Amino acid sequence: MEQNRVKQILSSSADIDVRYNGVSVWIDELHEDGTTATVHLRGPLEQRSTVNISELIEG
Repeated sequence: MEQNRVKQILSSSADIDVRYNGVSVWIDELHEDGTTATVHLRGPLEQRSTVNISELIEG
């Protein structure tokens, strides 16, 4: 996923499906480096991870 799309998703009020390694995630924030973001799994587990935005796929 590109940096501009991540920013659009973060500013949107819509529920946009984003996947990381085939699992649906929420994007929490885009980091200042513009290449990584903090995400967490949708659902009861709110474990956060830092991932490369190139590995995020809009579902």
